[in-house]
Amino acid sequence: MDTILYLAHTEADGSLSKTAKEALSAVKALAQGLGGGFAVGLVGRSVQAAADSIAGCGATGFFAVQGADYDVSRYATDTAACTAICKQAAATLVVAPATARFSRCLPGVAARLGGRVDTQCTGLVVEGGEIVINRWYYRQRMESLQTRTQRPWVISVAPCCFLPEEGCAGSAALTEVAVQVVTRTEVVGVEAPSADEQTIRPEAEVLFVAGAGWTKKQADGTTHMKEAEQHILGFLDGTKASLGSSKSLVDLSGEGEDVLSFMTHLHQVGQTGATPRHKKGLATCCHGEEPHVVGWRFIAERRAVNLDAGCGWAQGKADVLYVADAFAVMTKVNELLGK
Repeated sequence: MDTILYLAHTEADGSLSKTAKEALSAVKALAQGLGGGFAVGLVGRSVQAAADSIAGCGATGFFAVQGADYDVSRYATDTAACTAICKQAAATLVVAPATARFSRCLPGVAARLGGRVDTQCTGLVVEGGEIVINRWYYRQRMESLQTRTQRPWVISVAPCCFLPEEGCAGSAALTEVAVQVVTRTEVVGVEAPSADEQTIRPEAEVLFVAGAGWTKKQADGTTHMKEAEQHILGFLDGTKASLGSSKSLVDLSGEGEDVLSFMTHLHQVGQTGATPRHKKGLATCCHGEEPHVVGWRFIAERRAVNLDAGCGWAQGKADVLYVADAFAVMTKVNELLGK
Protein backbone atom coordinates (compact mmCIF):
# COMPACT_ATOMS: atom_id res chain seq x y z
CA MET A 1 0.00 0.00 0.00
CA ASP A 2 1.16 3.53 -0.77
CA THR A 3 2.48 5.77 1.97
CA ILE A 4 0.73 9.07 1.31
CA LEU A 5 2.19 12.47 2.12
CA TYR A 6 0.30 15.75 1.84
CA LEU A 7 2.80 18.53 1.17
CA ALA A 8 2.08 22.26 1.51
CA HIS A 9 3.76 25.59 2.18
CA THR A 10 2.56 28.48 4.31
CA GLU A 11 1.59 31.91 3.05
CA ALA A 12 3.21 35.18 4.14
CA ASP A 13 0.97 35.33 7.24
CA GLY A 14 1.74 31.74 8.24
CA SER A 15 -1.59 30.32 7.12
CA LEU A 16 -2.50 27.78 4.46
CA SER A 17 -4.04 29.06 1.23
CA LYS A 18 -7.42 27.99 -0.10
CA THR A 19 -5.63 26.01 -2.82
CA ALA A 20 -3.65 24.14 -0.15
CA LYS A 21 -6.83 23.27 1.75
CA GLU A 22 -8.41 22.02 -1.47
CA ALA A 23 -5.46 19.68 -2.01
CA LEU A 24 -5.85 18.48 1.59
CA SER A 25 -9.47 17.58 0.86
CA ALA A 26 -8.31 15.58 -2.17
CA VAL A 27 -5.73 13.73 -0.05
CA LYS A 28 -8.29 12.82 2.61
CA ALA A 29 -10.64 11.36 0.01
CA LEU A 30 -7.76 9.47 -1.60
CA ALA A 31 -6.60 7.98 1.71
CA GLN A 32 -10.14 6.89 2.53
CA GLY A 33 -10.46 5.27 -0.88
CA LEU A 34 -7.26 3.30 -0.31
CA GLY A 35 -8.23 2.40 3.24
CA GLY A 36 -5.11 3.94 4.77
CA GLY A 37 -3.79 7.09 6.35
CA PHE A 38 -1.62 10.00 5.33
CA ALA A 39 1.00 12.29 6.80
CA VAL A 40 1.37 16.06 6.47
CA GLY A 41 4.53 17.91 5.51
CA LEU A 42 4.75 21.71 5.85
CA VAL A 43 7.36 24.22 4.69
CA GLY A 44 7.59 27.86 5.79
CA ARG A 45 9.11 30.38 8.15
CA SER A 46 6.91 29.14 11.01
CA VAL A 47 4.40 26.36 10.36
CA GLN A 48 2.90 25.71 13.80
CA ALA A 49 -0.17 27.89 13.18
CA ALA A 50 -0.78 26.22 9.82
CA ALA A 51 -0.40 22.77 11.36
CA ASP A 52 -2.82 23.64 14.16
CA SER A 53 -5.39 24.86 11.61
CA ILE A 54 -5.59 21.34 10.13
CA ALA A 55 -4.64 19.31 13.20
CA GLY A 56 -7.97 17.45 13.14
CA CYS A 57 -7.76 16.41 9.49
CA GLY A 58 -6.94 12.80 10.41
CA ALA A 59 -3.22 12.86 9.56
CA THR A 60 -1.01 10.30 11.23
CA GLY A 61 1.82 12.77 11.73
CA PHE A 62 3.11 16.24 10.92
CA PHE A 63 6.57 16.90 9.49
CA ALA A 64 8.01 20.41 9.31
CA VAL A 65 10.87 22.30 7.73
CA GLN A 66 10.79 25.85 8.99
CA GLY A 67 13.01 28.88 9.40
CA ALA A 68 13.90 32.16 7.73
CA ASP A 69 15.39 30.36 4.72
CA TYR A 70 11.95 28.96 3.88
CA ASP A 71 9.96 32.16 4.25
CA VAL A 72 9.89 32.89 0.52
CA SER A 73 9.77 30.96 -2.72
CA ARG A 74 13.22 29.86 -3.87
CA TYR A 75 13.98 26.76 -5.92
CA ALA A 76 17.05 25.58 -4.00
CA THR A 77 15.55 25.82 -0.51
CA ASP A 78 12.06 24.61 -1.46
CA THR A 79 13.36 21.60 -3.38
CA ALA A 80 15.70 20.61 -0.55
CA ALA A 81 12.98 21.02 2.08
CA CYS A 82 10.35 19.03 0.21
CA THR A 83 12.81 16.27 -0.67
CA ALA A 84 13.88 15.94 2.97
CA ILE A 85 10.28 15.68 4.18
CA CYS A 86 9.45 13.04 1.55
CA LYS A 87 12.43 10.95 2.60
CA GLN A 88 11.64 11.35 6.31
CA ALA A 89 8.04 10.25 5.73
CA ALA A 90 9.14 7.42 3.37
CA ALA A 91 6.41 8.64 1.05
CA THR A 92 5.57 6.75 -2.13
CA LEU A 93 2.73 9.09 -3.08
CA VAL A 94 3.08 12.84 -2.60
CA VAL A 95 0.12 15.20 -3.17
CA ALA A 96 0.55 18.98 -3.10
CA PRO A 97 -1.31 22.10 -4.23
CA ALA A 98 -0.38 23.44 -7.67
CA THR A 99 0.64 26.86 -6.38
CA ALA A 100 3.18 29.00 -8.23
CA ARG A 101 5.75 28.17 -5.55
CA PHE A 102 5.34 24.41 -5.68
CA SER A 103 4.82 24.26 -9.45
CA ARG A 104 8.39 25.49 -9.75
CA CYS A 105 10.04 23.05 -7.37
CA LEU A 106 8.03 19.79 -7.42
CA PRO A 107 9.51 18.45 -10.69
CA GLY A 108 12.94 18.85 -9.10
CA VAL A 109 11.74 17.03 -5.99
CA ALA A 110 10.51 14.09 -8.08
CA ALA A 111 13.84 13.94 -9.92
CA ARG A 112 15.83 13.88 -6.67
CA LEU A 113 13.63 11.10 -5.34
CA GLY A 114 13.97 9.08 -8.54
CA GLY A 115 10.23 9.27 -9.09
CA ARG A 116 7.74 10.82 -11.50
CA VAL A 117 5.58 13.94 -11.36
CA ASP A 118 2.17 14.90 -12.79
CA THR A 119 1.15 18.52 -12.40
CA GLN A 120 -2.11 20.49 -12.47
CA CYS A 121 -4.31 17.43 -11.93
CA THR A 122 -8.03 18.17 -11.82
CA GLY A 123 -9.22 14.88 -10.40
CA LEU A 124 -7.87 12.27 -8.01
CA VAL A 125 -9.80 9.06 -7.32
CA VAL A 126 -9.36 5.38 -6.52
CA GLU A 127 -10.75 2.91 -9.05
CA GLY A 128 -10.28 -0.83 -8.65
CA GLY A 129 -7.64 -0.26 -6.02
CA GLU A 130 -5.60 1.98 -8.37
CA ILE A 131 -5.01 5.71 -8.10
CA VAL A 132 -6.36 7.53 -11.17
CA ILE A 133 -5.74 11.19 -11.96
CA ASN A 134 -7.46 13.55 -14.39
CA ARG A 135 -5.38 15.89 -16.55
CA TRP A 136 -6.20 18.21 -19.44
CA TYR A 137 -4.13 18.56 -22.61
CA TYR A 138 -4.08 20.56 -25.83
CA ARG A 139 -5.22 23.80 -24.21
CA GLN A 140 -7.91 22.07 -22.17
CA ARG A 141 -9.57 20.42 -25.17
CA MET A 142 -8.61 16.84 -24.26
CA GLU A 143 -9.05 15.14 -20.90
CA SER A 144 -7.10 12.06 -19.89
CA LEU A 145 -7.33 9.51 -17.10
CA GLN A 146 -3.91 8.30 -16.01
CA THR A 147 -2.27 5.99 -13.51
CA ARG A 148 1.35 5.12 -12.77
CA THR A 149 3.26 2.20 -11.33
CA GLN A 150 6.42 4.30 -10.79
CA ARG A 151 7.05 5.35 -7.20
CA PRO A 152 7.53 7.83 -5.68
CA TRP A 153 4.73 9.58 -7.54
CA VAL A 154 4.40 13.34 -7.02
CA ILE A 155 1.04 14.92 -7.88
CA SER A 156 0.03 18.58 -7.78
CA VAL A 157 -3.68 19.42 -7.61
CA ALA A 158 -5.03 22.34 -9.67
CA PRO A 159 -6.98 25.06 -7.84
CA CYS A 160 -10.78 25.03 -7.53
CA CYS A 161 -11.25 21.32 -8.28
CA PHE A 162 -12.09 20.22 -4.72
CA LEU A 163 -13.91 21.81 -1.83
CA PRO A 164 -11.42 23.17 0.74
CA GLU A 165 -11.01 21.27 3.99
CA GLU A 166 -12.48 23.31 6.83
CA GLY A 167 -13.33 22.96 10.52
CA CYS A 168 -10.46 20.72 11.57
CA ALA A 169 -8.41 23.01 13.83
CA GLY A 170 -6.67 21.68 16.92
CA SER A 171 -3.17 21.23 18.28
CA ALA A 172 -0.56 19.47 16.15
CA ALA A 173 2.72 17.90 17.31
CA LEU A 174 5.46 18.65 14.79
CA THR A 175 8.39 16.44 13.84
CA GLU A 176 11.23 18.72 12.76
CA VAL A 177 13.13 17.60 9.67
CA ALA A 178 16.77 18.61 9.27
CA VAL A 179 17.82 19.99 5.88
CA GLN A 180 21.29 20.57 4.50
CA VAL A 181 21.09 23.19 1.78
CA VAL A 182 23.47 25.73 0.31
CA THR A 183 22.08 28.57 -1.78
CA ARG A 184 23.83 31.34 -3.68
CA THR A 185 20.81 33.62 -3.86
CA GLU A 186 19.41 36.10 -1.38
CA VAL A 187 15.86 37.45 -1.41
CA VAL A 188 16.03 41.16 -0.58
CA GLY A 189 12.36 42.00 -1.01
CA VAL A 190 9.21 41.62 -3.05
CA GLU A 191 7.82 44.16 -5.49
CA ALA A 192 4.13 43.69 -6.19
CA PRO A 193 1.13 45.88 -7.00
CA SER A 194 -1.29 46.73 -4.24
CA ALA A 195 -4.45 44.68 -3.97
CA ASP A 196 -6.44 47.49 -5.61
CA GLU A 197 -4.05 47.66 -8.57
CA GLN A 198 -4.03 43.90 -9.10
CA THR A 199 -6.56 42.92 -11.77
CA ILE A 200 -5.85 39.17 -11.96
CA ARG A 201 -7.55 37.67 -8.91
CA PRO A 202 -7.83 33.86 -9.06
CA GLU A 203 -9.88 33.71 -5.86
CA ALA A 204 -12.51 36.23 -7.01
CA GLU A 205 -16.15 35.17 -7.26
CA VAL A 206 -16.60 36.86 -10.64
CA LEU A 207 -14.53 36.90 -13.82
CA PHE A 208 -15.12 39.99 -15.99
CA VAL A 209 -13.95 39.51 -19.57
CA ALA A 210 -13.48 42.38 -22.01
CA GLY A 211 -13.58 41.87 -25.76
CA ALA A 212 -12.27 43.89 -28.68
CA GLY A 213 -15.61 45.69 -29.02
CA TRP A 214 -14.58 48.07 -26.25
CA THR A 215 -11.95 49.56 -28.59
CA LYS A 216 -14.11 49.87 -31.71
CA LYS A 217 -15.91 52.96 -33.01
CA GLN A 218 -19.17 53.54 -31.21
CA ALA A 219 -22.49 54.95 -32.45
CA ASP A 220 -21.02 58.45 -32.79
CA GLY A 221 -18.30 57.17 -35.11
CA THR A 222 -15.40 57.54 -32.66
CA THR A 223 -13.63 55.35 -30.12
CA HIS A 224 -13.97 55.91 -26.39
CA MET A 225 -10.89 54.27 -24.89
CA LYS A 226 -10.70 56.36 -21.72
CA GLU A 227 -14.39 55.87 -21.05
CA ALA A 228 -14.01 52.12 -21.62
CA GLU A 229 -11.14 51.98 -19.14
CA GLN A 230 -13.16 53.88 -16.55
CA HIS A 231 -16.12 51.52 -16.92
CA ILE A 232 -13.99 48.40 -16.62
CA LEU A 233 -11.79 49.58 -13.75
CA GLY A 234 -14.81 50.97 -11.91
CA PHE A 235 -16.53 47.59 -12.07
CA LEU A 236 -13.37 45.76 -10.95
CA ASP A 237 -12.92 48.15 -8.03
CA GLY A 238 -16.55 47.90 -6.97
CA THR A 239 -16.82 44.12 -7.16
CA LYS A 240 -13.19 42.99 -6.71
CA ALA A 241 -13.72 40.81 -9.77
CA SER A 242 -10.87 39.32 -11.79
CA LEU A 243 -10.16 40.70 -15.26
CA GLY A 244 -9.92 38.53 -18.35
CA SER A 245 -9.60 39.23 -22.06
CA SER A 246 -10.48 37.68 -25.39
CA LYS A 247 -7.58 36.82 -27.69
CA SER A 248 -8.72 39.38 -30.25
CA LEU A 249 -8.37 42.19 -27.71
CA VAL A 250 -4.84 41.41 -26.54
CA ASP A 251 -3.73 40.81 -30.13
CA LEU A 252 -4.60 44.40 -31.03
CA SER A 253 -1.37 45.61 -29.42
CA GLY A 254 0.66 43.71 -32.01
CA GLU A 255 -1.39 45.21 -34.81
CA GLY A 256 -0.69 48.81 -33.86
CA GLU A 257 -4.26 49.42 -32.66
CA ASP A 258 -5.31 51.36 -29.58
CA VAL A 259 -5.54 49.07 -26.58
CA LEU A 260 -6.66 49.23 -22.98
CA SER A 261 -3.63 50.43 -21.03
CA PHE A 262 -3.93 47.79 -18.30
CA MET A 263 -4.56 44.80 -20.58
CA THR A 264 -1.79 42.25 -21.22
CA HIS A 265 -1.51 38.75 -22.66
CA LEU A 266 -1.60 37.45 -19.08
CA HIS A 267 -5.27 38.41 -19.00
CA GLN A 268 -6.20 36.25 -21.99
CA VAL A 269 -8.61 33.52 -20.95
CA GLY A 270 -6.99 30.15 -21.58
CA GLN A 271 -3.73 31.69 -22.84
CA THR A 272 -1.52 29.12 -21.09
CA GLY A 273 -3.89 26.20 -21.44
CA ALA A 274 -5.10 26.79 -17.88
CA THR A 275 -8.74 27.82 -17.55
CA PRO A 276 -10.33 30.03 -14.87
CA ARG A 277 -12.69 28.45 -12.37
CA HIS A 278 -14.62 31.41 -10.99
CA LYS A 279 -18.22 30.85 -9.91
CA LYS A 280 -19.57 33.50 -12.30
CA GLY A 281 -18.39 35.06 -15.54
CA LEU A 282 -19.51 38.18 -17.41
CA ALA A 283 -18.32 38.67 -20.99
CA THR A 284 -18.63 42.10 -22.60
CA CYS A 285 -18.06 43.16 -26.20
CA CYS A 286 -16.84 39.75 -27.32
CA HIS A 287 -18.65 37.38 -29.64
CA GLY A 288 -18.35 33.98 -27.98
CA GLU A 289 -16.04 32.39 -30.54
CA GLU A 290 -15.37 28.70 -29.91
CA PRO A 291 -11.68 29.05 -28.86
CA HIS A 292 -12.64 31.73 -26.35
CA VAL A 293 -15.59 29.77 -24.99
CA VAL A 294 -13.35 26.74 -24.43
CA GLY A 295 -11.44 28.80 -21.89
CA TRP A 296 -14.68 29.35 -19.99
CA ARG A 297 -15.59 25.68 -19.60
CA PHE A 298 -15.27 25.63 -15.82
CA ILE A 299 -17.16 28.88 -15.13
CA ALA A 300 -20.36 27.82 -13.36
CA GLU A 301 -22.63 30.68 -14.49
CA ARG A 302 -21.90 32.50 -17.76
CA ARG A 303 -23.48 35.78 -18.87
CA ALA A 304 -22.65 38.06 -21.77
CA VAL A 305 -23.41 41.56 -23.03
CA ASN A 306 -23.40 42.05 -26.80
CA LEU A 307 -25.31 44.12 -29.33
CA ASP A 308 -25.49 41.16 -31.72
CA ALA A 309 -28.35 38.80 -30.86
CA GLY A 310 -26.83 36.23 -33.22
CA CYS A 311 -23.35 36.18 -31.68
CA GLY A 312 -21.69 33.00 -30.44
CA TRP A 313 -22.86 33.56 -26.87
CA ALA A 314 -26.47 33.33 -28.07
CA GLN A 315 -25.91 29.84 -29.47
CA GLY A 316 -26.28 28.07 -26.14
CA LYS A 317 -22.86 29.13 -24.86
CA ALA A 318 -24.09 31.66 -22.29
CA ASP A 319 -26.69 31.11 -19.58
CA VAL A 320 -27.95 34.66 -20.15
CA LEU A 321 -27.25 37.04 -23.06
CA TYR A 322 -28.06 40.73 -22.64
CA VAL A 323 -28.58 42.25 -26.11
CA ALA A 324 -27.49 45.77 -25.22
CA ASP A 325 -24.71 48.33 -25.48
CA ALA A 326 -21.97 47.40 -23.00
CA PHE A 327 -21.12 51.07 -22.42
CA ALA A 328 -24.71 51.79 -21.36
CA VAL A 329 -24.99 48.61 -19.29
CA MET A 330 -21.74 49.17 -17.39
CA THR A 331 -22.61 52.84 -16.81
CA LYS A 332 -25.77 51.73 -15.01
CA VAL A 333 -24.06 48.88 -13.19
CA ASN A 334 -21.32 51.17 -11.90
CA GLU A 335 -23.94 53.68 -10.77
CA LEU A 336 -25.55 50.93 -8.71
CA LEU A 337 -22.12 50.08 -7.28
CA GLY A 338 -21.55 53.74 -6.38
CA LYS A 339 -18.73 54.16 -8.91
